[in-house]
Amino acid sequence: MRAVSMLLLLFIISIPAVSQTYTLVWSDEFDSTAVNTNEWEYEVNGNGGGNNELQYYTSRMQNSFLSGGVFKIMALKESYLGKLYTSARLHTKKSWLYGKIEARMKLPYGKGIWPAFWMLGANIGTVGWPACGEIDIMEMIGGPTTSTGGDGRVFGTAHWYQNGHAQYGLSKALASGRLADEFHTYSILWDDKQIIWYLDGVQYCVINTQPTALNAFRAPHFIILNLAVGGNWPGSPDATTTFPQLFEIDYVRVYQKSTTGVTGTDAVPHRFSLEQNYPNPFNPSTAIRYSIAAESFVTLTVTDLLGRTVQTLVSERQSAGAYERTFDASALPSGMYLCRLTANGSTEVMKMQLLK
Repeated sequence: MRAVSMLLLLFIISIPAVSQTYTLVWSDEFDSTAVNTNEWEYEVNGNGGGNNELQYYTSRMQNSFLSGGVFKIMALKESYLGKLYTSARLHTKKSWLYGKIEARMKLPYGKGIWPAFWMLGANIGTVGWPACGEIDIMEMIGGPTTSTGGDGRVFGTAHWYQNGHAQYGLSKALASGRLADEFHTYSILWDDKQIIWYLDGVQYCVINTQPTALNAFRAPHFIILNLAVGGNWPGSPDATTTFPQLFEIDYVRVYQKSTTGVTGTDAVPHRFSLEQNYPNPFNPSTAIRYSIAAESFVTLTVTDLLGRTVQTLVSERQSAGAYERTFDASALPSGMYLCRLTANGSTEVMKMQLLK
């Protein structure tokens, strides 16, 4: 989530298109009665998303729910835990390397409204942002449509580290009307050479990711859906902004080339590792991702600096693979905590900071 800038022509040269066969490897059609928490993780906080956003993200049904086969994120104007607005943000527990990433969505509208369908590098807890890479598949900055934003213009952008924060992106506007008037399809085609952005199947942006500086885009990323209110880019809502605002998602789908055999991080070999939690610092909850190389009895515990256990997140036999657990520190005081992963006689420990 960002602001657009132009870069060297090297980064925007298009690679000749090649016909590819893609196979659906993962999707959420949102046709059940509740969000599938085996696939999605809510991010609950009021830390501004790194953009000085004004909302508090919750996991309450008031802010996100399924209805009629559509996942709906609702931004409300209400006083909640020191914030004037509430909304929802969640990410997939799986990550993917390359593919066609697509969602069919109906956007909200209005000054200060900022929906996003995007991806972050799964190694963000280790290398931080923007070194992890970020792919904004869809962002919209609400308000009257102009050449720089508005209810009828979609933005697609890539972010990475190159002697600091680097980014490149373009936008596309509808011929008329708002993106809130009906459902549209937003997608990228991503491989080891380039990322291409599409609105309703029409290409509007491409970036050449072959330069070494863009290595972040040759690593797995996970998907994020959120509806922000206010922030550095859109500014605050004004008297013309109405609430509640709805961000409606019909489906999210991931396709990959049928010849690759790669279907997200659950399909690739794993090593024993404990990733840095995300977000960090955090309040009140954070996601902890880890991998084990072979089936074993696994323990994942959180202790204070004196070694006293404050929460046991995992204590069970697990198969080789990548996993994620949520550490909820709502009842704990601010401070530094240790997370310890043990499996097959190996142990890794990391520090986490709770800031209230």
